[in-house]
Amino acid sequence: MTVPPALFSSRPPPSSRPPRSAHPPAQPARPASRGRGRPLAALRAVVWPTLAALLTSCAPYHYAIAPLGQASFEAYRRETDLWLRRERAFQRADHADELRWNGPAEWRPAGPARKGIVLFHGLGDSPWSFADIGRALAERGFLVRAVLLPGHGTKPADLMNVNVDDWRRLVKEQVALLKQAVPRIYLGGFSTGANLAVEYAMDDPEVAGLLLFSPAFKASLPFDWAMPLLSWARPWLHAPDASEAQQTPVRYLNVPTNGYTQYYYSSAGVRAKLAERAYDKPVLMVSAQHDALIDVDFVRRQFLSRFTHPASRMIWYGEAPPGGAGSPRVLVRGDHLPRQRISQFSHMGILFSPHNPVYGSDGSQRYCWNGQDEAATRLCLDGAPVWYSDWGYQEAGKVHARLTFNPYFDWQSGIMEQVLADTPGAP
Repeated sequence: MTVPPALFSSRPPPSSRPPRSAHPPAQPARPASRGRGRPLAALRAVVWPTLAALLTSCAPYHYAIAPLGQASFEAYRRETDLWLRRERAFQRADHADELRWNGPAEWRPAGPARKGIVLFHGLGDSPWSFADIGRALAERGFLVRAVLLPGHGTKPADLMNVNVDDWRRLVKEQVALLKQAVPRIYLGGFSTGANLAVEYAMDDPEVAGLLLFSPAFKASLPFDWAMPLLSWARPWLHAPDASEAQQTPVRYLNVPTNGYTQYYYSSAGVRAKLAERAYDKPVLMVSAQHDALIDVDFVRRQFLSRFTHPASRMIWYGEAPPGGAGSPRVLVRGDHLPRQRISQFSHMGILFSPHNPVYGSDGSQRYCWNGQDEAATRLCLDGAPVWYSDWGYQEAGKVHARLTFNPYFDWQSGIMEQVLADTPGAP
């Protein structure tokens, strides 16, 4: 899940669904009264707009879902590229970069690969999430693949018709293809993608270990359970506006309610698995204390109690948790770095090197939609000096863009290598 939580607050969750019966029981007759028309008028004021919204949401629309079921990764990349060329709402006149950023990617080691990993991105994101991590893993001998979750890569509305089982099918298919290519496999994911990786790995003993970046086991907001109800009545939490950008060349800025609903199902699924049993293989888990989207304290507790392998490590960017990290397996690094104009780390920033050409400190995509007022956002977009933070952080006299790079990236890659080297039977 990678979209700002302010979108969740557009409307409170409904308390219940409408009655399912098409023939409600007969009611006793009521005596006429002078005030009877007022409640009826109030009811009409609520019912008719709701029905109109539902009818509008059911209007014909071509929802694009990426092709699945290929016999090889090469066929998967080829068919997905053709589909992106046909379905994507391109943001630039030159399409080449957008196709590369949003399409499935592969990084190969210099020599023959004996181990491989498939990586799954987050809600609203793209395979570009792993541009730097993929290269770092390939340099360490991995065959690396990053895939595109159904509903992504084209336009936000295509998430209106996707189901978490489509994502799970992609995971299953890509793991099977990776098993054909290398004898030893690993999985990794960012945010929602981390949920999918854990949920699958819990039932597949051939998965040797996991890399989890900002795992979204539980949202920071208390009513994510209401998303399935809300998506029935409100297709968009933040209705698309022609005057507002809906996506960038790399990711979506707006997500339909169904997208959040399917994220919720992924989080509920992984929590159910972890409630049943622990995961006893090496895991690297990376979280930022000030992640505005995720309940990171819940994630940390899950790491300590359910990810039990002694080689597993959690990297925690922020202040030491209350009472200390609680385990030598938790590595803490401060996230307030004034010399680099960083106020705090973000949900997405942990993924990218400062040298990334898109999201690095001098990258082409500055992320200015960060919960500020319009004036601050405009200054950011116009190239004014900025500080960096997660969504929603504000400080007098400072304009904050989203932190999209990790100053500790090289150190983090070293910890990643240590964790993966400790998997039983690792090359």
